[in-house]
Amino acid sequence: MFIHSLTVKKIVLSSMAVICLLTWHAQDVQAFSDQIIQKGATGDDVVELQARLQYNGFYTGKIDGVYGWGTYWAVRNFQNDFGMEVDGLVGDNMKQMLAKSTKYDEGFVQNALKEGRKFSHYGGTDKKKQQGPKGSAKGGGKKGTSGSQAPAPDNEGQTGGDEQPQAPENDEPTIEKANNVPSGYSDNDIRLMAQAVYGEARGEPYVGQVAVAAVIINRINSATFPNTVSEVIYEPRAFTAVADGQINNEPDETARRAVIDALNGQDPTGNAIYYFNPVTATSDWIWSREQIKKIGKHIFCY
Repeated sequence: MFIHSLTVKKIVLSSMAVICLLTWHAQDVQAFSDQIIQKGATGDDVVELQARLQYNGFYTGKIDGVYGWGTYWAVRNFQNDFGMEVDGLVGDNMKQMLAKSTKYDEGFVQNALKEGRKFSHYGGTDKKKQQGPKGSAKGGGKKGTSGSQAPAPDNEGQTGGDEQPQAPENDEPTIEKANNVPSGYSDNDIRLMAQAVYGEARGEPYVGQVAVAAVIINRINSATFPNTVSEVIYEPRAFTAVADGQINNEPDETARRAVIDALNGQDPTGNAIYYFNPVTATSDWIWSREQIKKIGKHIFCY
């Protein structure tokens, strides 16, 4: 009778442990739906994904509920650092890992989105310091902490090969001129970016110069690259103008205007983070990137 009673107690305790474990896992992923989150997805799942990735520094872009390229590379970097399959797909395992490694204040995030506030969701930072006034999300600015870096490509934010697959059609959109410099960028930042644009693309049409500036900005806003102008431009093997010394040339006013336009949101590349000249590029790696369009002599890609 004693043995039977003890056995019953063990069974009850084991059952309670299982229930607690299941409840803990349910709490971990309660704000996520059951669907696998992948590139192109939108909605609250993506909002939480971006917020949690930003919480520990993997994502530094805008929390907008749209699973774009910035979110995709942040997911891949998280998966790589946590020893998971690197595929850009967010399933149950990654959701649970995110829940264990981050905290998510859904009320804070959703309220900031509802009120159109510019905000971040970094761990350990006072939330009063993480958000701007209502409607501030429409303004520009520079990102904060960056996450893991991806290897930089060869030459010109670019690498290339001997073979020349068919590039996308040359599509040169109209650039609207802007004169305001968004907060977060110093005069030295503007000058250095202008030097890079002048060294990389001074023979290109104006839209091509804006495109090169946009790539620099897209890298700054990507979790896979450094988060300052100088670190992006001087990253080893990232830009030909640095390698051959043209970065030190005095930029002209056109290059500076191209930088200002890009800083004010002009991006004729469609969010590209790489570009290359198919005639002069010397590495095969770049042809593996997804091509977006050709502007002038450069092909821009993800």
